[in-house]
Amino acid sequence: MRQFRSKLSVAILAALGVALAFPAVSLGMDEDAFQAHLRAGEFAPAMAMANAAEPAFRDAMLSKIAEAQAAAGMRKQSLTTLAEVSNDLSRAHSFAEILAQPLGTQPADRSTRGSRSGGAAGGNQANFGDLINLITSTTGASDGNGWLDDGTGNGQVEQFQGGGGVRVDAEGLVESLINKDQDNSLSLLRDAAARSQRIGSVHDESLLRKVSLTRLERAIQLKLALGEPIDEEMQFLAGLQKIEYVFTYPETGDIVIAGSASDWHSDAEGRVIGTATGRPVLRLDDLLVVLREMADGDKNFGCSITPIQEHLARTKAYIAESSRRPLRPGQTNRWLKGIRDQLAEQEIEFYGVDPRTHVARVLFEADYRMKLTGIGVEAGAAGVPSYLSMVKVKPGEAAPPMGVLRWWFTTNYDSIRSSKAGNAYELRGQGVMVKSENEMIADDGRRVHTGQSDRETAAFAENFTKHFEAMAQKYPVYAELQNIFDLAIVAALINTQDLPGQVGWHMTTFADDAKFPVSLGYEPKMVQTVMNHKIVNRTQVLAVASGGVTFRPGEVVKASAIEQDSSGRLSSIQDRTEPNNLDRGQWWWD
Repeated sequence: MRQFRSKLSVAILAALGVALAFPAVSLGMDEDAFQAHLRAGEFAPAMAMANAAEPAFRDAMLSKIAEAQAAAGMRKQSLTTLAEVSNDLSRAHSFAEILAQPLGTQPADRSTRGSRSGGAAGGNQANFGDLINLITSTTGASDGNGWLDDGTGNGQVEQFQGGGGVRVDAEGLVESLINKDQDNSLSLLRDAAARSQRIGSVHDESLLRKVSLTRLERAIQLKLALGEPIDEEMQFLAGLQKIEYVFTYPETGDIVIAGSASDWHSDAEGRVIGTATGRPVLRLDDLLVVLREMADGDKNFGCSITPIQEHLARTKAYIAESSRRPLRPGQTNRWLKGIRDQLAEQEIEFYGVDPRTHVARVLFEADYRMKLTGIGVEAGAAGVPSYLSMVKVKPGEAAPPMGVLRWWFTTNYDSIRSSKAGNAYELRGQGVMVKSENEMIADDGRRVHTGQSDRETAAFAENFTKHFEAMAQKYPVYAELQNIFDLAIVAALINTQDLPGQVGWHMTTFADDAKFPVSLGYEPKMVQTVMNHKIVNRTQVLAVASGGVTFRPGEVVKASAIEQDSSGRLSSIQDRTEPNNLDRGQWWWD
């Protein structure tokens, strides 16, 4: 019965001049035929012609189809068509033009659709309401694949604005008219075929997941144009947890980042981490922040947590005054409270990055927690004892004078390796290390750089660097810092090696904060001073820490620092990664 109804419906539509947009077969490059399809609202044949056209003509044809769809009131289909335009400048321009236009004439409510009050003004108008009701009821969808207006599917029937008749959106109509596979054999065959393809689920683990930044931008442009939220897989870059490679493919217009990936979830602290590994996933917001910071040149960025000069001066005076009289039993806690009161808070300063971004929050949190470990307030991983636990004062020796222990994070890449053609790069090394210095405090509270570290201060920095992966496993914020360093290296490579120029990418959305703003939070400005003490041989040892995070990409990606891969290994990996035959809208693959 369903098959009979379907054939009857097609016959009725054809007899009454309804435009059916079914896929055309082997249409040549006939401009008159292409324009005729557009005038008739036959968008599927027009799309087939565009996809068969030479690349030089394809974008222009897709734009014409999108314009015609928009004029017909098919805003969503129009924007979806525009997403297929290869040239990102043309695509962005066309998106802006169509979004700036008022919505085309939309189908009226079914109760008035086709009536004279709902039709075009003037003259006797055909009453299409009864016909449309006949079509939609005859091809009704008890199986859930029906019409857009009644919420049962994607099909759409409306009066054709081009001068009488009814247009049926081919995508929805075909879905409603084709006989369903009753025994599910076709679905089983389809599922088996899908499993045989390159791509599985974005939530699967992968040793080498590939993400095309250019295709991701295109997919996000469509989401923004449709007013839809960004998917989680976009927000978290398809579950990437590390960047190992950067590839360019001029022939397909792709810049690809690749590395290990897995499913993800939020931990107790709200951090998004890999389900199997516990390692934080990379974030699109972080990528956009560093891309935009690097856009004008090799910019340094970082943060510092710094004791206030006036507070250091009064702390030093307090210690000098209180040390004139030996502390009596029970006075130690009050003495330490006096020191904390004098030190009060430290200033948090950021440079080269908006302090309200997630990037800035990670810089600050990683630095602050590292100092807590350094002075023994927070436990380190195995092999990373605190500074205070390593301090030994022999009988008769004086305790170390009051100073500031300075530790900071900086880059630690073994190398950036490049293919001979300069279209493939590999990031080698853990990316992050801790450096150290002992600073003296002048009477007026100025910190005097010594350029040197005592044994214990240097040992903590060396141990932290050596056991960085263990620390990142225990405290995931350090892995987040590692991710940001990796993303920043990618951004620096994109800028200094002109990777967009290789593939014709202009970052029309990724580079523009007005078009695609990142999430912003609060701006941290002050934090409690990081301080601890230890009593050794009845001598008080006081530890006050400062430091920060310093990222200088120019030192890592300058031409003299990039090693050329003479073995051909990188080029071989790039060839196996090439984005061939990807599905429509697909921007990641394994």
